[in-house]
Amino acid sequence: MAGRGQLTDSAKAKMEAFLGRTATQTELRLYPYLQYVMMNNQRIDTNRINGEERQILSDLRSAGHIEGGASGLEMTREFWDFLGDILFDTYVAHRAAT
Repeated sequence: MAGRGQLTDSAKAKMEAFLGRTATQTELRLYPYLQYVMMNNQRIDTNRINGEERQILSDLRSAGHIEGGASGLEMTREFWDFLGDILFDTYVAHRAAT
């Protein structure tokens, strides 16, 4: 049984298929924060993210999934749908994951 918020093999494969690059546990752990930001003030608090997470945000910007950040975050519908899907798999239905 997978633990809540763990990067399982199936979650890693799903993330890598969407992102087109290697997925990490750190990136998966950043996603609930991104979802929270979009549902609330839509501004990233730079005091809440570290250098590795800043690089992930930069990669997401380069890929066209997000724009902005501390001054106002925007994301594509495709990325929003992906976030919901991967968060469901890893945080909600995590007991069924392998």
